[in-house]
Amino acid sequence: MHQDLPISRIMQTSILHCAADTPLYQAAKRMTERHCSSIVIMENQKAVGIWTEHDALTINFDTPSALMRPIADFMSAPVYTATHQMLLSEATLLLNTHKLRHLLIINEEQQPIGILSQTDIAVNEGLEPYLRLREVHAAMRCNPLIIDGSLNLAEAALQMRNHHQDAAIILCNDQLGIITERDIVSFIANQSDDTPVKYLASQPLISIEATAPLINARDLLIDYRVRHLAVHNSDGDIIGLLGFSDILHGAEYLYLADLRDALKQRDQALARSNQNLQLAERVIDSSLEGIIITDAAACIEFVNPAFTHLTGYSLDDVLGKTPNVLGSGRQDAAFYEQMWNTLKADGYWRGEVWNRRKSGELYLELLTITAIRDDMGITQHYAGLFSDITHMRENEEQIRHLAYYDVLTRLPNRRLLEDRITLAIRHAHRATEQLAVIFIDLDHFKQVNDTLGHALGDDLLLSVAERMTAKLREDDTLARLGGDEFIALLPNINGFSEASTVAQRLIDAVGAPYTLHGHSFRIGSSLGISLYPDDGSTSEALIQHADAAMYRAKREGRNTYRLYQAAVDQQARDQLSMETALRNAVETGEGLYMAYQPLVQRNNRQLASAEALVRWRHPQRGLIPPGEFIPLAERSGLILPLGEKVIDLVLADMRAWKATGKKLISVAINLSTAQFWQSNFVNHISQKLRDSQLSPALITFELTESMLLNREAEGATLLKQLRALGCGIALDDFGTGYSSLSYLHNIPAHSLKIDRSFIEALHPQENSSRTIVAAIASLARELGLKVVAEGVETEQQWNLLGEYAIDFIQGFYIAKPQPASHFAELLEAN
Repeated sequence: MHQDLPISRIMQTSILHCAADTPLYQAAKRMTERHCSSIVIMENQKAVGIWTEHDALTINFDTPSALMRPIADFMSAPVYTATHQMLLSEATLLLNTHKLRHLLIINEEQQPIGILSQTDIAVNEGLEPYLRLREVHAAMRCNPLIIDGSLNLAEAALQMRNHHQDAAIILCNDQLGIITERDIVSFIANQSDDTPVKYLASQPLISIEATAPLINARDLLIDYRVRHLAVHNSDGDIIGLLGFSDILHGAEYLYLADLRDALKQRDQALARSNQNLQLAERVIDSSLEGIIITDAAACIEFVNPAFTHLTGYSLDDVLGKTPNVLGSGRQDAAFYEQMWNTLKADGYWRGEVWNRRKSGELYLELLTITAIRDDMGITQHYAGLFSDITHMRENEEQIRHLAYYDVLTRLPNRRLLEDRITLAIRHAHRATEQLAVIFIDLDHFKQVNDTLGHALGDDLLLSVAERMTAKLREDDTLARLGGDEFIALLPNINGFSEASTVAQRLIDAVGAPYTLHGHSFRIGSSLGISLYPDDGSTSEALIQHADAAMYRAKREGRNTYRLYQAAVDQQARDQLSMETALRNAVETGEGLYMAYQPLVQRNNRQLASAEALVRWRHPQRGLIPPGEFIPLAERSGLILPLGEKVIDLVLADMRAWKATGKKLISVAINLSTAQFWQSNFVNHISQKLRDSQLSPALITFELTESMLLNREAEGATLLKQLRALGCGIALDDFGTGYSSLSYLHNIPAHSLKIDRSFIEALHPQENSSRTIVAAIASLARELGLKVVAEGVETEQQWNLLGEYAIDFIQGFYIAKPQPASHFAELLEAN
């Protein structure tokens, strides 16, 4: 730093200030606490005075009440100020001319922005040439003031003031000490009694030889944080004192000499420029960071060896090209536009960029680009400096993974789980959805761990995690809390039934046999379920309530699940009980039977065919309505085995009728969507018909229009294959789905059934339903399809249907669904 720089470069920007009515001792105390040599007195945001350590000498310590008086009584005014643009050399001259120790620095609006002291200039490196050239004896104060230590402070201060000294050497018995203006300020701050100065003096007295360079004296003052040094001769006798003010005295004159020397050295510096340029080139060549220099148009002019090492490109490969040759394609045009805008505005840009090596390998670099401008501010070149930080980012990612994932199972840990639950709650709140938290605890895991070893226990936890993950949806989260405790987060669920279904799947998955390290065994699991928003609105509440439900599952038998709310839990258990009973019924056939509802010809009431309807008699609850157990079968995944059972029961009943000599009629079987879209469904039906030795013409399959939605072509192909077997095809609930003429034209159906809602609405005075029935019947007749009116329950409906081209009637008016034995009697009568 040089002394012709502005004083704003070294001034203290923190100004210690107080009000004019502040008691003197309080102001001194603040100076002592802040280690400041001055305090500015402010009124209405303006500096009206200054009180310094030197002013402490004016205090009459014989009057203790003086320390309680306002500082305005002792301050120096006016305050000497300087603008922040003033040069250091000018400030030094101003201080020496007016014998000042401080300058208040102001801005253009005359507002105080800092303060400059002699000490600030003394420690400035700009004085170093001067300090190295001069010796201590040239700047010291000769004949220092020496005071007997038995004098009290008031007397000592009076002597210092009379001799115009800011410090005095104190005779303290067999050694020397020193007392300074700062010590007097400290005395004022503490409001001490007027004690002998030997108890206030700083000891021991730090000294320096008179022939030592001034730079050594300055360093001692800074290192020991003192204001004065005693100066001794070669014999060790004290011959003077040296302070910062002494160092500064005359420095402004010697600075001019230094400046003249600097001008002489300029020519030498210019002569060394070529040498420095060569040195800079060697530094660039040996740098481990890649360096690239382009012209103002961003065409490459120079790259260093590190660039070639990092990218694989030599200077010949990229000379005259733009850095786009390294582009990875990961950053879009907006990214580079923002980068160039920043570079043009600020002259530099720093950030992370994905680039591609010559080999094609991607790497992440930390890049700094600087615009190199001429004296007119026009950009002549751009310099880029970069380093490969790919591995550093990979390490950071690994650390992040360790912070959020379980080390053993690689599942999310509690921290990440709580974040995901919180996000899921926000989404569920916005979408008015439910979510579930399932707390999973393995039963008797400690026994396995203690018996078979921790290594097997770890492998068991991995297997459990894999099994449970396979039973969850893609959007679900499985986390490990630690030990044998897991939590599953199920967002966007449809009530507790879906959550309980998933819970049962997890119990079944965990409970399957394990074979690890040559040992075969089973374990169970206890699960607790909480639901948002019913059981809590925060991640902590949902986890806590799921945990409580899990402990209830353990108390009530283990290897099961419980919901947090008892009422909902009971409902879930009832549903599970129903599902279990239905599953047993499908597997064994116990309680399942078929009922057959006749279809008669409209013109003569002759029995024409029947619709097979499945019935289920629960062992405890009795007959369960189809509207209750059919949806249960769909939710629980039992609809396929139930549909299979229905076909087997119908074929068995028909074989029994045939065996007793009954004349068989066509029987319609309803198909579910899942059943119809099974792979190899047609071949499966063909094999069953062959095994039953029944004619395919005796079987009609009923399906709804919605089953073929968006898959009309595939559906038509399957139906044609069924028709090729000889089976009949009937469209059920016609008129309520997504009917279209092209769809109806392409399906190889032989009949359609008008939905019962239109039949129920038939009335002599009501025209809309009659019009729809007439239109459907006429359309079917034109397409060569038989028409069935289902849901006919009254004679009036029977009579009204006589007006239309209706072929068959089905409904309670004719007969209710009959068990197989009763329907056999109808066949006998027919």
